[in-house]
Amino acid sequence: MAPQLYLITPADPDLAQFPRQLMSVLTGPEIAALLVRRGSLDDAAYAELAERLVQIGQAAGAAVLVEDDVALARSIGADGVHVTTGGTKAIRAAASALKPDGIVGVGNVRSRHDAMSFGELDVDYVMFGPLGGDIDPQAAELAQWWAETFEVPAVHSNPAAAPDAEDATGAEFLALSDCVWSKGDPAASLAAFATAQKAKA
Repeated sequence: MAPQLYLITPADPDLAQFPRQLMSVLTGPEIAALLVRRGSLDDAAYAELAERLVQIGQAAGAAVLVEDDVALARSIGADGVHVTTGGTKAIRAAASALKPDGIVGVGNVRSRHDAMSFGELDVDYVMFGPLGGDIDPQAAELAQWWAETFEVPAVHSNPAAAPDAEDATGAEFLALSDCVWSKGDPAASLAAFATAQKAKA
């Protein structure tokens, strides 16, 4: 089976135009989860963007997560939080605040030790790879190892993936970011990617 798609928003989108662009993208292939990336936005701008995107993403049937801000996730009705900073302490705090109803995912995994330390903390998934930028070959190796060994779902973040690239990690979710948003028509780019992946499944 092809992995489910997990979409990561661009680092610094046009705050006025991006919500409409996202709505267009979400009319295409099914997106299981959407992470609102913080980038360099300040607290107020990020909160405003996240609140709008939560409404858009949830209306399209996606679970919407915010980055590293449990209080914001709760205040705007997000489905959960993606923890990238603070290590095990931050993960435990997020799980305590949001579980069992909310989603707690963890990223910024640098090693097998990190993955095992984070994965035992009642998280809903472990993400391997960066939120944006270049492809990290180590992330694919870690994602494959995790998917073959543990029950907690793996997310392989492949931000610059080519549409015809085959994801052989066995991860339950494939996270896309720059390979969608850097194109002139992100909706068409995502549709082409999803079609190519289904053909290989």
